[in-house]
Amino acid sequence: MEHIKHNHVEVRGLKLHVAEIGTGPKVVLFLHGFPEIWYTWRHQMIAVGDAGYRSIAIDFRGYGLSDQPPEPEKGSFMDLVDDVIALLDTLGISKVFLVGKDSGALPANIIAAMYPERVCGLTTMGIPFMLPGLNAVQTDALPKGFYVTRWQEPGRAEADFGRLDVKTVIRNIYILFSGAELPIARDDQEIMDLVNPSTPLPPWFSEDDLAVYASLYENSGFRFPLQVPYRTLGVDCGLTDPKVTCPALLIMGEKDYVLKLPGMEEFVRSEQAKRFVPELETVLGRREPFCS
Repeated sequence: MEHIKHNHVEVRGLKLHVAEIGTGPKVVLFLHGFPEIWYTWRHQMIAVGDAGYRSIAIDFRGYGLSDQPPEPEKGSFMDLVDDVIALLDTLGISKVFLVGKDSGALPANIIAAMYPERVCGLTTMGIPFMLPGLNAVQTDALPKGFYVTRWQEPGRAEADFGRLDVKTVIRNIYILFSGAELPIARDDQEIMDLVNPSTPLPPWFSEDDLAVYASLYENSGFRFPLQVPYRTLGVDCGLTDPKVTCPALLIMGEKDYVLKLPGMEEFVRSEQAKRFVPELETVLGRREPFCS
């Protein structure tokens, strides 16, 4: 960890926090989801750097140690895409291998489809090929207490989270996201109420890790992370016939509750995604559904 270098790089009027280790012309860029941060990738960054690659992880705008945009409620996935391309330009990186996890897979997919000349390979974790738009997550087919649906309501999550300190919110989210069942609240519950305070953290997530995540979200707050991904999932990115032409890998856990979303397991287990990603390889592992 002490060999990971940290800088702030000005991109499109904001300073993005950039963590980096390793050198060389071949670059791997890691893109986090929620409730993640650059720190999510620390082990992978070191392994990739030791393997002879330049390994980079960022905090997206509005997350962690990166600047907040002036109008967070107007943010979209395309802001993340444009930030990544501008960052690559600023760092003089012509081509990159992208790794995106959870909602970080969506901007990774867009970049690979929109800028094929900039991407030599793509790995997504936990989310198959999909783009923001009306069909990104079919929440209309799920109970109204589904956490994505709840968090799309302006003010709902803010009020729910505001009852607790940031560390408890992050603890609860990691416990919920590590389960095998979709987090769905009853009408008389909020999402935070789904977690029993006595429930331990997942075995792979330490109290020290929790303290790091909590400190970073105490810095950034949840204003932009609730906008992107949750409140901008339905905003179309403008690609009418998306194709990812580079070699691609999808990694998912057999117990991941994402597979229980309507139509998701069939999409993942069938060859449907190859319509969009012809060189796709899929690996379904028997491990924890969500890991950091």
